Parts: sequence; structure tokens; C-alpha cells
Amino acid sequence: MHKIPSILSALMLVLLLQAGASAQDYRPYLKRAQLPDGALYLPAPPDSSSVAFFNDWLQYRRGKALRDTPRGARAAAEAEDDAEALAEIFSGPFGFEISEDDTPAIYELLGRSADTVGGSTGSAKRHYMRMRPYVLYGEPTLVPDEEESHRRTGSYPSSHSATGWGAALVLSEVNPDHAEAILKAGYEYGQSRVIAGYHFQSDVDAARLAAAAAVARLHNDKTFQKDLEKAKKEYARLSSRK
Repeated sequence: MHKIPSILSALMLVLLLQAGASAQDYRPYLKRAQLPDGALYLPAPPDSSSVAFFNDWLQYRRGKALRDTPRGARAAAEAEDDAEALAEIFSGPFGFEISEDDTPAIYELLGRSADTVGGSTGSAKRHYMRMRPYVLYGEPTLVPDEEESHRRTGSYPSSHSATGWGAALVLSEVNPDHAEAILKAGYEYGQSRVIAGYHFQSDVDAARLAAAAAVARLHNDKTFQKDLEKAKKEYARLSSRK
């Protein structure tokens, strides 16, 4: 009488353990405390009376002018920064469809690297707590559903942009033949945040520095090194079939 429930319980336990293992695979390679502290090496965001801030304002105005264009539609579509969204964004420049099923090693490297690099801006964000442009100017963005949740979070540097640039740096190592296209996609991914109204240009520029520092730190992590080699081998196999 009690065997069936026992068997079902055992099966449920196995499934839960497997789900936990899968989730573990896509966690960041490093904790935030292990990454370079942006509050210690990044300069302060531009003062509102500076030439640099005038450039921020100009780029914000330029971004607004693009919102009703195809480039604006792209900026809105690039508001997501999870592994699935990044895989879709970078598949074209990469030359192959990046997916959990078709390129598991590359997909895992992308997801875990992005999660790691995205955390590289937290310290500087908390330190400077710069007001976001849409809050400062009291204007709407291209992604209204996220305005309230981002309203009281720091604008400098952009974690979204750091995530995209870090993904581009790592993927260009896996596929150096398409490095220029991959890096261009990563660059434009950051610019989308300016166009969307969520960040100033200097937020995005600083994010690329934070991403580069985080990726440099990643290269000293043994798990990252192993996953990078797996991804390179997977790409080599895919390339040999063309």
C-alpha cells in the first residue's frame, strides 16, 4: 500500500535534484565580491555643468529622435538581458543559432558569463546612485513596463550594457572569425539603453570598462577556462560541417 507513494516521492526527489543541478549550471562563475570594485576604479559620472554631461544630454536627445524608427524598435526589443534573449541577439553575428539544444556549451558559457559580468556594476551603482535620464527629465521611455522598477536604481554604470559587452567579448573569443560582427552587436546593445531612455551615454561607456575588467577576472577562474575551451571545441565542430 505504501510502495507507490514511496516510489513517487523518490522520483520527485530525483527530478528536484536534477532541476537544482541544471539551475546550478547557469549560475554566475564568480560572486560579485570577487569582481573588480567599480567604485574604486571608475571615475565619477559627469557633473551636470561639464562638457561631458552636455554630451550625455545630446546623446539622450539623439536617442529620443530614433525611437519611432526601426532602430528604436530594436532598442525596445533589446530590453531583455537573460541568456535566451542574448542568444537570439548574438546568433546572427555569431553565424550559428545559439541555443540550449543546438549549442549547449556555447549557450552555457554565454549565460554564466553574462550573469557574472552583469554583477560588475553593482558597487559603483550603489556608490554614485546617479539618477536615470527618464527620471531626471520626467519623460517616458521605450519600455514603460520597467520604469517603476528602475526608477530608484542607479543609472551609472549600466549593468545591461555591461552584460551585453561582456557577452560580446566572450563570444568573440569563441568565434574570432566573426569578432567584428559580434562586437558591433554588443556595442549596439549598449546604445539601445541610451535610445530607450534608461541610461546616459557615459553610463554605457563606463559599463564597457566594467565589463572588460570583469571578463579579465573571469580568465583566472578555472571553471570559466574549462567552459571556454568546451565552447571553442563546439564551435570548431560546427564550423567543420559548413
